[in-house]
Amino acid sequence: MQTAAESENLDTESRVIKKYPNRRLYDTEESRYITLADVRRLVMDKVDFVVIDKKTQQDITRCILLQVISEQEQEGDPILSRDFLSQVIRFYGSSVQNVASSYLEQSLKLFMSQQQQVRDRVRGVVGIDPVGVVADITLKNYSRWKSAQEEIFKTLMGSGNGQSGGPKP
Repeated sequence: MQTAAESENLDTESRVIKKYPNRRLYDTEESRYITLADVRRLVMDKVDFVVIDKKTQQDITRCILLQVISEQEQEGDPILSRDFLSQVIRFYGSSVQNVASSYLEQSLKLFMSQQQQVRDRVRGVVGIDPVGVVADITLKNYSRWKSAQEEIFKTLMGSGNGQSGGPKP
């Protein structure tokens, strides 16, 4: 494992998050305690960060990322199947550990590259980014749903004007 000093030498631009013995994570840039959900947000926003164990000064970023993955795998539809996880565990300590690690990383990079190429091709043919369009539609539908929900709530609560019942004219 790397020490904090070694990690900082690798990338001085990384945000430092300290993990205290009470298991709490402290974001030194924002001067506040954060949760694993906050760590996930940093990853999704492509923020460079390193997690340092306050007591040992070791870089424990990978362990924290694994905790984030574990939380995600418990919700909704998991990405990693039970068989896949069993195979990964079997790779540890075997003669193919380094090869398997490199292969998985390169495969994921290739997959992401191919996805971007497909998006670019669709954008070139149709003139729009399909993922962006879906995201926009989702955001608009969410806004409409939220507005409708607020109107229903106002109607049910009488909108603060002493009336209850039907919608306002």
